[in-house]
Amino acid sequence: MTGAKRKKKNVLWSKMHTPHWEDFKQWCRKRLPILEWAPHYNLKENLLPDTVSGIMLAVQQVTQGLAFAILSSVHPVFGLYGSLFPALIYAMFGMGHHVATGTFALTSLISANAVERLVPLSVQNLTTQSNTSVLGLSDFEMQRIGVAAAVSFLGGVIQVAMFVLQLGSATFLLTEPVISAMTTGAATHVVTSQVKYLLGMKIPYISGPLTFFYIYAYVFENIKSVRLEALLLSLLSITVLVLVKELNEQFKRKIKVVLPVDLVLIIASSFACYCTSMEKTYGLEVVGHIPKGIPPPRAPPMHVLSAVITEAFGVALVGYVASLALAQGSAKKFKYSVDDNQELLAHGLSNVIPSFFFCIPSAAAMGRTAVLYSTRAKTQCVLASIIVVGLKGMLIQFRDLKKYWNVDKIDWGIWVSTYVFTICFAANVGLLFGVVCTIAIVIARFPRAKTLSIKNIKEMEFKVKTEVDGETLKQVKIVSINNPLVFLNVKKFHTDLINIIQKENASNLLLDDISKCEQNTLLSPLSNGNCSEEASQPCQNEKCSLILDCSGLTFFDYSGVSMLVEVYMDCKNQSVDVSLAHCTASLIKAMKYHGNLDSEKPIFFESVSAAISNIHSNKNLSKLSDHSEV
Repeated sequence: MTGAKRKKKNVLWSKMHTPHWEDFKQWCRKRLPILEWAPHYNLKENLLPDTVSGIMLAVQQVTQGLAFAILSSVHPVFGLYGSLFPALIYAMFGMGHHVATGTFALTSLISANAVERLVPLSVQNLTTQSNTSVLGLSDFEMQRIGVAAAVSFLGGVIQVAMFVLQLGSATFLLTEPVISAMTTGAATHVVTSQVKYLLGMKIPYISGPLTFFYIYAYVFENIKSVRLEALLLSLLSITVLVLVKELNEQFKRKIKVVLPVDLVLIIASSFACYCTSMEKTYGLEVVGHIPKGIPPPRAPPMHVLSAVITEAFGVALVGYVASLALAQGSAKKFKYSVDDNQELLAHGLSNVIPSFFFCIPSAAAMGRTAVLYSTRAKTQCVLASIIVVGLKGMLIQFRDLKKYWNVDKIDWGIWVSTYVFTICFAANVGLLFGVVCTIAIVIARFPRAKTLSIKNIKEMEFKVKTEVDGETLKQVKIVSINNPLVFLNVKKFHTDLINIIQKENASNLLLDDISKCEQNTLLSPLSNGNCSEEASQPCQNEKCSLILDCSGLTFFDYSGVSMLVEVYMDCKNQSVDVSLAHCTASLIKAMKYHGNLDSEKPIFFESVSAAISNIHSNKNLSKLSDHSEV
């Protein structure tokens, strides 16, 4: 009797705790994405290409770490640590498969403000030159990295707090024009900060509003102090970097390994520096000795946290926004999903944990320069050239101005004003201004309402049947857009569109196999690439069609046009014809300019009836074409 009770008790205990254990495992897989993909990793197919990519990335990270450490006003060796530890943490917690996390120009520049303010160069002359037990570095260098680590720690804590508050869902407020303008303005600040190395000038540290203008005013006032040797070496380095990188880009499909021009340039300049004693002969600044080894972990100085709150918020916001934009871009290109809140956790931990290992603030960089450090000394004007060329991807975003002007002139105005605020003040100020300005303009332009609704299908079928046979209607899904399409509601538009297609197809499951095929085809391109193999197959017998009635689309912005083009291209890749009816001339112009739309057949029509008539007229031709391909 006792054994039966014990057995019954064990069964009850198992029933009570198994669901909790399953929930815990599911939570772990959600918060540690490495547990999701690592067990399914294909060693045969992926190990070799991933190893090659990892080696190339390691080469890129090393010199970028050295350069960005100098940008952050700390000893270069700490940039090497900042290239290692954040990448390891993000690999476990991050969801961006193609995101390279490490030292970042924008966050380095922000942390430099705190370093220069709290531990200025004047302190170096007042302190004793005794070395500490950490890597043999001076007390001055350790004080500086302590401030930078404190900025990284507090910035990471802010990002983790934002994760806990689920603020990642608010990222829809960050439109593409605002992010583009902010990063371009911040890149302009970074280039400005490297002018003293490019020209070989001694420029005092300048901070605060309008710093951009004060620095260039100082340069022009002291133009005679420019060192010709540094200027020529900088111009030569930039020219070589740009030319070789362009050649690498042009022939990347033909060559298996990209030439690490930065590595070659650094080795050459280091050899020249060693042979000619540039530091003594020409007065050029050099990086100097790089100590070996990794020091034991140490907590950042907590007493300075209150003094670096402003910089910590800048690192948290700017770093996250720039990193999320890269993660979302790669997810969109390679068809996988990214959780905005999980990215907050990943980048937050990538700043908090490495701060105990003397790391500067980190984020995902737009492009990693390929270079490796192997000698004891490097000229700083070469590293400055590497930083400038590495920011090329951000600086050429000026070309987006033409795109925004043709798609939506209000977005063009937001880009320009955000950029101006960024260079006049700071990246976080420009970002805040861009978001507030965008929200204010949109609120003034349209009321809140539903973004989508199903057209009155019965009424539409009656009108169409008088013009074409009713059989065509089985393949057509008609959706009406009844409100403006802007950044505030594009995600809801996407969600509503999926729900409408799913709901309508579910009600038509008993019609025939074509309806099932239509459901699979229309849903597959709109599900972040996570469809089953069966769902991703196009219709075998008939082509499916989607008609978007834009009669209620009173206005749009760049995000709205991007979503419409994305829906069109995804459906096109799945052999689904998309037609747009009742489009304004400005919408047609914007979509044609923004996306590579099919020019061989019309997609814009004056009415829904005209769109269905076009589908019907092409029906027989499509059948013949499909048959011939088979």
